[in-house]
Amino acid sequence: MVAQFPPRSSRVLIVIDDGINEQDEGVEVSLRTVRETMVSALKEAIALAPIASATVEVLTLLQLQDFLSLPNTASTFMTGDTIWCPLTWIPHTIEFPDQDLFKTCSNVSLLRQWVKQELGYATGESQSLYLPVVLTAKGPLYGEVIGIDGEIRRWGDGEMGGLNTTYHQPVDLPDDQRQPLYHLAYQLLQFLSAPPAVYLVQFGFEGRDIVFDRVLPFPDAPAIASLGVQNPDLFTCHWHCLTRQPITELTIIPSVE
Repeated sequence: MVAQFPPRSSRVLIVIDDGINEQDEGVEVSLRTVRETMVSALKEAIALAPIASATVEVLTLLQLQDFLSLPNTASTFMTGDTIWCPLTWIPHTIEFPDQDLFKTCSNVSLLRQWVKQELGYATGESQSLYLPVVLTAKGPLYGEVIGIDGEIRRWGDGEMGGLNTTYHQPVDLPDDQRQPLYHLAYQLLQFLSAPPAVYLVQFGFEGRDIVFDRVLPFPDAPAIASLGVQNPDLFTCHWHCLTRQPITELTIIPSVE
């Protein structure tokens, strides 16, 4: 049953996927762990930088759709009192503030065509690197690249690793590869008219040339790599961006030998 929110308080709405009916029990457990880690990290970020009278609610997509089907409830989620924090793709049929952004980002073929024609970058499927872009109200901050060990598995538009998949940060790139990558990310977010948030630009290389894959408009599973590695981590950055709290720089925490 969906909890009722107290009047005149801010709603922080974390939306997660409904879970995967995966025959491999090990993969099922792995995916559940990923979701729980993402939610826990975002909740911790909210607790460390709270806003007044905020109530945090975690809903699956199915729970959200059930709640929105109730009379006179859909409009309450579109008020300025609700802060949407999706950690999954929201279906096009659900109205929410970033509906157009999510719809455009999920149209992967459209974005690839635009990148190829307008920016001149190659495009391709299942690339295995991610550039975190922390888009603050004052402009973008670029995190260290995240890499993946293991296979990329997708369900619909979602991005989740398999049983033996891990993400790691940082992946070191020379400056002559970083600058074209930053240019790609900047132009993409300009094209999307992207609001402050954390974005993951998925890409790879063919030789030394960048190959663009897609843009994830929220800190998806690869962002877990930033926990305990980047300060602030990407979930904290996402919350600060959504609530217009300042972020001055991104640093990698020195490893203890």
